[in-house]
Amino acid sequence: MIIVLDRKATQEDIDRVAERVQAVGLRVHLSRGTERTVIGVIGDERQLDPEAIQVLPGVERVVRILHPFKLASREFKEAPTIIRLPDGTEIGGAKIVVMAGPCAVESEETLLETAKMVKAAGASVLRGGAFKPRTSPYSFQGLGEEGLRLLARAREVFGLPIITEVLSPQDVELVSQYADILQIGTRNMQNYSLLQAVGRSNKPVLLKRGMMSSIEEWLMSAEYILASGNHEVILCERGIRTFETYTRNTLDLSAVPIVKKLSHLPVIVDPSHGTGKWELVKPMSKGAIAAGADGLLIEVHPQPERALSDGPQSLRPEIFSEVMRELVPVARAVGREI
Repeated sequence: MIIVLDRKATQEDIDRVAERVQAVGLRVHLSRGTERTVIGVIGDERQLDPEAIQVLPGVERVVRILHPFKLASREFKEAPTIIRLPDGTEIGGAKIVVMAGPCAVESEETLLETAKMVKAAGASVLRGGAFKPRTSPYSFQGLGEEGLRLLARAREVFGLPIITEVLSPQDVELVSQYADILQIGTRNMQNYSLLQAVGRSNKPVLLKRGMMSSIEEWLMSAEYILASGNHEVILCERGIRTFETYTRNTLDLSAVPIVKKLSHLPVIVDPSHGTGKWELVKPMSKGAIAAGADGLLIEVHPQPERALSDGPQSLRPEIFSEVMRELVPVARAVGREI
């Protein structure tokens, strides 16, 4: 349920409505726009009589949100959410934001070489995993905090904000000290303790869709973060598991316009994990932008054949530069820019 206040509503009117909502054990989320103030009601709305709220001074209307995801719903917030990073980069605005870098942080030399090249090609954010959840316990698991320090070093040298994955609630504070964006991977999309932990952080969160999750389940996971107090959530479509075996996953580009219709949150696409094949990254990146994506998450490595993680889907820097050039006219065709 959302309560829309009249444009002439006073602070006293707003406080009165909030107190009435909280009196029955519900929580409020206050959203102040240029013309309207909106109060989102969080909790079991059956405890609240809409007619009793409607008659309060300053209330223009009370609207029930039909979707189970309340705060993520476009009914709750009609205007698209734009997330601003410390360097001024905006995610969800007119510019397509490209996040690029190695799947895993392997060494300072490799990371700095990659960061230099992706920035030169036009990337806005450096990606790299310090903690790596792998299917096999014998695979490279990342450098941990040393990897975080190397990412921070790359940011210092090249000025790129960094995004990296956090795996457990216990690691949120540590990763937050280094990262500009916290990433929740596909395997953790329904790790509700972790979602609540990043929801209590003050860092933007990129939430990847679970490989076997529906769109509604994905948005409900975003709701956990939003309901915990963090309203800077980026959704990432990264492919789902289907019967197809030629690609690593099936990249669901139809999810982009669907989610953008249902939700105000920015949506980006990961064509690297979505296909698992480097040669498919370029066409799927173009398709993602044409479908309305706000950004891309692309794996780049100077020597994919020697990568410790996901080499077959990583682009060489020169191929990444080619992709960036070819994305320009596609973005322009849909009224965006790279």
